[in-house]
Amino acid sequence: MKNYLRLKGYLFLVVLTVFAFSSCDKEDDGTTDKETEAQSTIVQTAQNTDALSSLVAALTKADENENSDLVGTLNGEGTFTVFAPTNEAFTQLFKDLDGFDSLEDFDTPEKRGILATILQYHVVTGVAATAESLDNEQMIPTVQGEDVTIRLQDDTVFVQDATTMDAEVIIEDVTASNGIVHVIDKVLLPQAIIDALNEEETSTLVDIVVATDALSLLEEAVIKAGLVNTLNGEGPFTVFAPTDDAFVALLGILGDDYNSLADFDTEEEIALLRNILLYHVIPAKVLEADLAPGDVPTAFDGNSISVIASDDTFVIGDASDVNANITGTDIMASNGVAHTIDKVLLPQAALDFVASLQLKTIVEIAVETDDLSLLVEALQTANAGLVETLSGDGPFTVFAPTNQAFKDLLDFLGDDFKTLADFDTQDEKDLLVTVLTYHVVAGNAAFSNMLNNGDEIETFQGEDVGINIKNGTIHIEDATDDNATVVLEDVEASNGVVHVINKVLVPQAALDILFPPTPNIVELAQSVDDLSLLVDALIQADAGLVDALSGDGPFTVFAPTNKAFKELLDALGNNYNSLEDFDTTEEKALLAQLLLYHVVAGQAIPSSAITGHVELTTEQGEKIEAVAGHPIKIRDKTHVPAKVTAADNEASNGIVHIIDKVLLPQEIIDALH
Repeated sequence: MKNYLRLKGYLFLVVLTVFAFSSCDKEDDGTTDKETEAQSTIVQTAQNTDALSSLVAALTKADENENSDLVGTLNGEGTFTVFAPTNEAFTQLFKDLDGFDSLEDFDTPEKRGILATILQYHVVTGVAATAESLDNEQMIPTVQGEDVTIRLQDDTVFVQDATTMDAEVIIEDVTASNGIVHVIDKVLLPQAIIDALNEEETSTLVDIVVATDALSLLEEAVIKAGLVNTLNGEGPFTVFAPTDDAFVALLGILGDDYNSLADFDTEEEIALLRNILLYHVIPAKVLEADLAPGDVPTAFDGNSISVIASDDTFVIGDASDVNANITGTDIMASNGVAHTIDKVLLPQAALDFVASLQLKTIVEIAVETDDLSLLVEALQTANAGLVETLSGDGPFTVFAPTNQAFKDLLDFLGDDFKTLADFDTQDEKDLLVTVLTYHVVAGNAAFSNMLNNGDEIETFQGEDVGINIKNGTIHIEDATDDNATVVLEDVEASNGVVHVINKVLVPQAALDILFPPTPNIVELAQSVDDLSLLVDALIQADAGLVDALSGDGPFTVFAPTNKAFKELLDALGNNYNSLEDFDTTEEKALLAQLLLYHVVAGQAIPSSAITGHVELTTEQGEKIEAVAGHPIKIRDKTHVPAKVTAADNEASNGIVHIIDKVLLPQEIIDALH
């Protein structure tokens, strides 16, 4: 018997019969007696019989399908008669079936459906038929739907199926709690299975391609694109099959990077190959006689080919200017038809890909453009792999400053940067990298029609550039007050797009390096080693002083040196060896008041404003007196004034005068005594 696996029409019958059997009436007809009910079920009986292990395995295998529960049914209530084939019977069945050497070969839902149908043909429901109750030529309907016929000869019971060989009942009347079992020496086959297995096999479209020498490259392409299962499917399909010569011609068009189909090795290239092949497939059966002029949708969604009349035949048009000739027609397959053609049909996506192969990389474009020579020099001077990066796959969007833009930048930087070669230290090269990467958008080729007014686009450097479009002209906003203007847009590259601009874009990070921002009072103190104990005191006080002195201000702060704090600690005695000894709530509050006595809020008082004797109210509440002189002296509530050792340290939120003594208000003196 020939194994025929394409049983799509038959599967409907399989589903119906499996459902019917799984849902059969589990009520018995009252014929079983109490003795029978006390015995094992039919499945348990089979499980306990070595000669029926293959039957048990077959039931289990069939039940791997979601809609099958043969074991559960034959373990349940009801009354059944089962003709149970022996292990030898199953062995003989596998010898007779091509492609099935064991139960493991029933490895798809369709094949397990076939197995379930065969097993249902061995089951009669609603009666426990003993051998004595069977009549010669009696026809018995099975759960599968077809009848088996009983033949009696010399006290032996035979069971006729749809084949020419009967099964012999070798053990009769094995009773079970839910029916009766007759062991037989052959697996019974219904006519439906025989018809399906013996149906004439026709090659699929894939089989035809594999068997045709002139289509070997098409075979390779179908495998590489993962379309074997698709073209082995039910269909129907019409395939316009390019010959090997057609594929060789395509590879010639693609150039030196594509010497064989193996060079389609990236995800994007394989996806393109898949779409090209789907462009050759019509999801319908179209014979030569059915061809008519017009556009025909293909399996490549959204793409059609054209059937074009030419003399007394037809040619096939694609998105290119060259039509394909039909060289062979009506090659029939079980799932459609194939026609051979002398050209690989190209959708627009393929033409775009071919065009992209002719494009130069972003770096190549810059090298070949005279007005971008300083950009190329900058990339090389930075020596950070940017040339290699912008020669890579991308996609990138690059805002490319002209030579004049770089000259303007050098003028802006002053006499230390007369040429790009003056970026010669590592810090300066790093600065140049920061500027250059601010001109690159990675992962996207943003053509002008994709840019919208108000867009904020993240650059490879990390900061955003803004898009400002006025009267159809695109401007690029950086961290300065001057926008760049796009003077040449949409220069397409193989790995992205270039927009030429008239200004070098400068990110905030570069401005901070070139023109460091003025620190606030706390940052200033943190940057001066000799004020580290003042910073520690602000933190130890835990009164929000760090945040306050980082605020808007303005403030005037008289900042004691580390030596001044050490002298204070020495004066306080052994209980205060460090600022950490201010560790109780009361001591922290006292430390906060001490520090506030050094702060004048609401004004930033430079040394030039101190003339004569100037009385100042501190944030602690008490006053201090500033006395003009060289140096300026600050009088507190003690008899020893502090001297200003470094005046006029400007901060973004005030001014700091460094002093050589910790100022003491009366509140602190009283508390310490």
